[in-house]
Amino acid sequence: MNIQIIEKHGKPEYAVIPYVVYERLLELAEEREDNQAFIAALSTDEESIPQAMVERLVNGDNPLKVWREYRGITQTELATQAGVGKSYLSQIEAGKKTGSARVLQALATALNVDVDDLLK
Repeated sequence: MNIQIIEKHGKPEYAVIPYVVYERLLELAEEREDNQAFIAALSTDEESIPQAMVERLVNGDNPLKVWREYRGITQTELATQAGVGKSYLSQIEAGKKTGSARVLQALATALNVDVDDLLK
């Protein structure tokens, strides 16, 4: 490889390299940044969810129902854990009721999610 070193005051100041080498160095730097971002994403405490669940949420399915089903909990079990009536929970999932802040917090706690995760 043909590299030219340009000195200033007797010390290397610049390196002139072929353009194809420069492009490859840029690609390698970008790959390294991508790998570091990937590793950082894996090391967070945030929960990963399956693509199918993401698609349901994006398609407008009720987030409360999606999370409940993902956790493998029945409406009766969730209602008991959250201290709400099963019929009230059913109405929230069906979109007939919105649920108070207290109820949504209790449901979020029972599902181990943030309240924001239960809102459309």
